[in-house]
Amino acid sequence: MAEWVYPSGQAADGDWQVSLGAHDSSTKVDGWAHTGLKVATLAPGATVSLDAAAEERIVIPLEGSFTVTVDGGEHELRGRRSVFHGTTDVLYTGIGKAASVSSAGGGRVAVALAPAKAEYPTRLVRAEETPQELRGAGNCSRQVHNFGTPAALEADRFIVCEVITPAGNWSSYPPHKHDEEKDGETALEEIYYFETRLAEGSPVPAGSPAGTDPLGYVRVSASDERPIDICGEVRTGDVVLVPYGWHGPAMAAPGYDMYYLNVMAGPGRVRKWLISDDEHHGWVRTTWEDADVDPRLPFTA
Repeated sequence: MAEWVYPSGQAADGDWQVSLGAHDSSTKVDGWAHTGLKVATLAPGATVSLDAAAEERIVIPLEGSFTVTVDGGEHELRGRRSVFHGTTDVLYTGIGKAASVSSAGGGRVAVALAPAKAEYPTRLVRAEETPQELRGAGNCSRQVHNFGTPAALEADRFIVCEVITPAGNWSSYPPHKHDEEKDGETALEEIYYFETRLAEGSPVPAGSPAGTDPLGYVRVSASDERPIDICGEVRTGDVVLVPYGWHGPAMAAPGYDMYYLNVMAGPGRVRKWLISDDEHHGWVRTTWEDADVDPRLPFTA
């Protein structure tokens, strides 16, 4: 299902290494209507710009610090060394606003977006304000930064968070879905943007001729008659779109930590993340009750 999987560089557009779902993007995906993502790498002193559009946005530093100019006002985003070094400042811009993003020292930045109509004010969410959650237990432990969820941010359509999964652990598990508007479930498209790294302290043999190749794995499968079947490797810069169906697990291979940025939105009236577990695997949640959270968490600065 190539239309749902974009290895690094295959969704590029101009200054953006990833440009999916935006109104002005030449890489707009057929059948994709409610979410979008842009990712850019900036040299020191460089700037990328976003035209005003009927979409809400969150600017998220992935590596480095940034200045975002919106409506003539400058907002300083204290960034981080990498996505594996704790939370970061983010900026919600609201709708219909042009923005420019620059970095004195250079870095990598993501912009989550969703077509929207209701106006909410621009808001700077500081790293220390970001709700941090340790979800699951044992080898299903993961760290979640909920800066763009309904409990943390007033917005019109989207739900945005990021997840860090330590080497060898599974996240987005048990498999679940959110592709119907019904009691207990909301219909939400979802974007996964991945980054991976060699886990700190990994005993890589000195002089290894091939070096390392940080990778993880991801699975998406059909929950009804609509076909979708994704099972493959992911690395830094890869994007997987989930239009419907069961998704999970996202697996961090032994020796390699995994990060992903999630952007969700849908056509429903209610802005909530309500899911249905795969009935064959939902029981796994009960095993976490008496298990400890992975002691490697949380990852911090």
